[in-house]
Amino acid sequence: MNKIILLLIAVFGLTLSASSQAQTAVTDSSRFAAYWWHSKDMYDHLPDIRNEIIFLGNSITDGAEWFELLGNKKCLNRGISADITEGILLRLDAVTKLQPKKLFIMIGVNDLSRGMTPDEVIVNYRKILDRIRTESPRTRVYVQSVLPVNPATGMAKNHTNKTPQIMELNGKLKELAAEYGNTYIDLFSLMADSENYLPRSFSVDGLHLTYKAYKTWADAIKPYVK
Repeated sequence: MNKIILLLIAVFGLTLSASSQAQTAVTDSSRFAAYWWHSKDMYDHLPDIRNEIIFLGNSITDGAEWFELLGNKKCLNRGISADITEGILLRLDAVTKLQPKKLFIMIGVNDLSRGMTPDEVIVNYRKILDRIRTESPRTRVYVQSVLPVNPATGMAKNHTNKTPQIMELNGKLKELAAEYGNTYIDLFSLMADSENYLPRSFSVDGLHLTYKAYKTWADAIKPYVK
């Protein structure tokens, strides 16, 4: 009997160790900068104000003052600089637990900059939409296209050389949104010039946005925010 108990304890210990190792692998702090973890900690603990309109994404989302641009204090910024689809999955529970009224997502350009293909990004994006559907089924989801970039600045080179991949990803995002019954918002076409680049008046570095660009974006989505 003692041998059986000892065996069960050993098996339980190995299972617990494996689980702990898997958890460590998923949340390895080296995968994300300190700013990401600080922001995640903040978003994990902020109170529920009810009927939130959440903007979820990377630095492109993070850089805006959404409630001022849109004139709606229900608009909450949940962008984190340098975020990727994997990061969204890791912190998504802080969003879905609020059961927001609406959720605007823009993510993917950093994934492409790290060498992921559009198809690989879509795999993670599908997981994001699956979880939202399961964890916050009443939330109205708006899938926003990845924005254009401009390589002429010579800055953010791993991002601004990805125009073909961005356009391919946006085509797949449009199909994915339709599959899930979500609203797709084509901001790329709205904000691109005749060469499919982000106009210089919209960005200093070819990636991050000026006020003029954010105003264009905000004006485009106002009908969906109301």
